[in-house]
Amino acid sequence: MAAEASRALPAIDAGQLLDLLATAVLVVDDRCRVLHLNVAAEDLLAVSLATARGKRVADLVVGGDKLESLVVRARVGGEALLQREWELVPVLRGDARYLVDCVFTPASLPGAAGSVLVEIADTTRQARISRETALLAQLGGSRMMARQLAHEIKNPLGGLRGAAQLLERELPDESLREYTRVIIGEADRLRALVDALLGPPRALQRESVNIHELLDHVYRLVRAEAPEAVAMVRDYDPSLPPMELDRDQMIQAMLNLARNAIQALGSHGQLTLRTRAVTGASIGERRHRVVASVQFEDNGPGVPAELGETIFYPLVTARPGGTGLGLAVAQDIATRHDGLVEFESRPGRTIFSLLLPIGTTP
Repeated sequence: MAAEASRALPAIDAGQLLDLLATAVLVVDDRCRVLHLNVAAEDLLAVSLATARGKRVADLVVGGDKLESLVVRARVGGEALLQREWELVPVLRGDARYLVDCVFTPASLPGAAGSVLVEIADTTRQARISRETALLAQLGGSRMMARQLAHEIKNPLGGLRGAAQLLERELPDESLREYTRVIIGEADRLRALVDALLGPPRALQRESVNIHELLDHVYRLVRAEAPEAVAMVRDYDPSLPPMELDRDQMIQAMLNLARNAIQALGSHGQLTLRTRAVTGASIGERRHRVVASVQFEDNGPGVPAELGETIFYPLVTARPGGTGLGLAVAQDIATRHDGLVEFESRPGRTIFSLLLPIGTTP
């Protein structure tokens, strides 16, 4: 009976089995040429099996020489190799970047001596969730630190301003009063800085708003401030529904992000204001059915690498004369709306994305 049951099983070749896997798998020969891609690998690399077969791995992946060297090491050593957290960029989709784990396993398939199986697991989403969770944790700590610092500054600042006002009344010479006015003016400027550190003082006043109306308002404000050689482009997703947001605070958050991009561009460049509806997205560890992504993309020099981990902290800035509060305030407003501001950056392409949940979580 067992023999009869075994004879009744359908014949499935290795390629069909590989196509059932969610992990991207490539089979390459002893000269690093592609013998087979499964369906997941076709999606990841944006190339069909018919197009990829016979091509070198380096022709499909930017910086593929490193990948090929690991293939050779696995074949020569006869043991599996693991490469974690490698940035993979498909040649045919230069705008796509994936964080992947790769396993290289000597296979020596029939008719393909020296072949190696390359498994590529896309860990981009897990890495993004971990990064957002850490960012939210950092935000809580930095918010508390900034507010404690602001309160400590506010008290002596009030005394300093009051003393300068009293002194101004006692000075008989108008020319001497000029100095007390400088003190009072600088105290007022520091008070405004402290108020910004403390963040939005009032509770959210949510109302149903069209986010594109808010973004158009921001566009008009920033367009008037931007240098003439800076182009501004609007790319909206009309499917986004009305959202329950605090109009004034959300305008402030988007204005801070847009101004940050304009200042990064300098005298020329392009800023794109883009909206998209993202389904099945996560913000930190919470998953949402639909998330609105409001993106501010510029083609400037990018965020300095040394600021990557601290850019949303108060008083952190790479711009001479900057206060380092714009991004911190935008992040604070986003999190109060159960959202988040995240960014990706490289020279020539920086995107700050304001993520806001639409509706309720599943």
